[in-house]
Amino acid sequence: MNVGDALGHDCNLPAANSEFSGPSMVQLRVNGRSAQVNVGATLLDAAKAVGVHIPTLCYHPCLPAHAVCRMCLVELDGVVRPQPACITQAKAGDVVVTDSQDLQDFRKRNTQWLLARHPNACRDCEVNGACRLQQLIGEDSWDIDWGYVPRGSIHHPEHSLIDHTSPSIWRDLSKCVECGLCAEACGASGQQQYVIGFAERGSERLPVTVFDLPLADTPCISCGQCTLVCPVGALIETPHWHTVLHTLDTRMRVSAVQVAPATRVAIGEEFGMEPGTVSTGQMIHALRLLGFDYVFDTNFAADVTVMEEATELLERLKGTEHLPLFTSCCPGWVNWVEIHRSDLLPHLSTTKSPQQMHGALTKRTGFTAALGPEFANGKAEPYVVSVMPCTAKKDEAQRPGISGDIDHVLTTRELARMIKARGIAFAALSGEDSFDRPLGESTGAAQIFAASGGVMEALLRTAAHLRGHDKTLALEWHQLRGVAQGIKVAEVPGIGKVAVCNGIAAAQGMLATQTWRDAYVAIEVMACVGGCLGGGGEPKSIDPLILEKRMSATYALDKVAPKRCAHENPDVLALYATQLDGPNSVKARALLHTHYAARHSKRLLLMRFLDCLDRRDSHAAVRVLHPDALWSTASPFGDIRGADGIVDFIHRQLPVRNLGPEFARHLMESPADEDDLIVLTPSGQRCRFCLDIETLHEGRASRVVIKALFREIL
Repeated sequence: MNVGDALGHDCNLPAANSEFSGPSMVQLRVNGRSAQVNVGATLLDAAKAVGVHIPTLCYHPCLPAHAVCRMCLVELDGVVRPQPACITQAKAGDVVVTDSQDLQDFRKRNTQWLLARHPNACRDCEVNGACRLQQLIGEDSWDIDWGYVPRGSIHHPEHSLIDHTSPSIWRDLSKCVECGLCAEACGASGQQQYVIGFAERGSERLPVTVFDLPLADTPCISCGQCTLVCPVGALIETPHWHTVLHTLDTRMRVSAVQVAPATRVAIGEEFGMEPGTVSTGQMIHALRLLGFDYVFDTNFAADVTVMEEATELLERLKGTEHLPLFTSCCPGWVNWVEIHRSDLLPHLSTTKSPQQMHGALTKRTGFTAALGPEFANGKAEPYVVSVMPCTAKKDEAQRPGISGDIDHVLTTRELARMIKARGIAFAALSGEDSFDRPLGESTGAAQIFAASGGVMEALLRTAAHLRGHDKTLALEWHQLRGVAQGIKVAEVPGIGKVAVCNGIAAAQGMLATQTWRDAYVAIEVMACVGGCLGGGGEPKSIDPLILEKRMSATYALDKVAPKRCAHENPDVLALYATQLDGPNSVKARALLHTHYAARHSKRLLLMRFLDCLDRRDSHAAVRVLHPDALWSTASPFGDIRGADGIVDFIHRQLPVRNLGPEFARHLMESPADEDDLIVLTPSGQRCRFCLDIETLHEGRASRVVIKALFREIL
């Protein structure tokens, strides 16, 4: 398989130099060096093949090249004008010069023009030290010779440059270099969400959101692929690491961190280590040096997720309702369903993602109670942070019904910034450190959650065991593995046919017809190609083989794991035996399962309001209430009028909420029925709610709010 096939894009790679030159190869010279590349390779590929560096800003190996930045212009013998190396195909006999004085002068002027339209704010920029524009300037010591030219459109000032509305992604278009990579990653060549596109022409050209809406009001699924390819700081993950570092520095709270499986095979890239290097021990050591009291493995919760989801699948297989079962570990995919296809919500597994499950287990079970009387009595709870390869995990941590279980989410890149900020020599750290228990023990099945197809494979291992087929079925399902974008299928004896959608674009293609309804019993969807290994929060890379290298390391960890199935994890089995009464029990469903609602629906507004009640978050309640809202409580409190009155009631009259194991939430009786507004209160009452809603318009944005809320005790 060539790399283009592997990644699902047309990635033309240079071939290694050799003495043999077959008909599929072309030979040329780059800066006097003899180069040999495949037919169809570009001049940029040829330069890389012989170690010649050509600067680029708008190039990414797995997205179409458009030669926008012009940094890669080279001189070609016999051609009058310089040619962009990223799109010009190499031909036999070409003589290429990459560093003439004219080219150097042009690149300097081009960079100075970019700098004239770029804020001089490198010192406090989130990508300081990892910005390709900054690297270009530093390598050649170019000065800013021109005055500052403001960005934006004079004729269309509605194109906002700064947008911090999304819980996952920040936009600062004053830093944009117009490379177009974000639009490609979001568009036809990438996720096919089309949230970002270009507007205006010439110097006013900008990547804007659909209808110029704030990102939070668009159909953005928070996958973060735009942040992964942005060469500067125009698109970044919403930064949490500053707050986390400050909290750790104060030492005022007991802190716990969990780390996703994809992070340990990628974070080393931020410190010059080879892609695919497994740096689990160094990562744990660094987290302890940063000040975390407990370092846990998200893989523990992944094993619990497998137990819950496998049991849920087998329960559904007893009937025909809501099959196939869709996995729910990827928040980008869940966002897409809630935004575009609410009819699929009953098919989603109600099992929480490993991140949210681990947060609930850390704050609401025996671990917290064992921290001391204050924690056991619900007066305190630990400060819980997760390190994820995914920007959408920041969004997920704020979902109603599960918010508060994770205090902050860091991407892999953010953790690297924290480590660098504290001057920790990551690569020199000991690799012998290990995760804390009991929430750190895991199996190989949990590790492969990082890869596309891994969730399904882990699920099959345990589902086969629960059905008594584990002695006859293979442990490894290679037909579900790989980084190729598209759909992978396997027929599992005793269970049925399953599918894996590698990338949200592949899922959209499959769901465009109805054949999936009868073809499969279970379907895994990962929004990012490669799964979490290609997540929007992973280290940026222009290595076209990066996903293969990370995936190889992931499956190697599974291969050598002492236990490779979730049902073999002794700490998981002990958790079920002592605290949860078994998978899918009443206790397990209350703690480890979640609910869904279509965007802008009455059900979602109700869930958000109840979440504010549970967490006593009066500030968030304001966002879901009309200024003149009415709440008929069906209680001795009677009717409460006005958003201010309701907020005051939440803030002053409700008792202080319990924390830790004593914390209880309102639960929707139905996990996904859009019309079902029956709720189970923390005290066990069944209530039906009725809502009147209204749309408030705020400039170009709008929000749906509760105008009246009526509660009926059943």
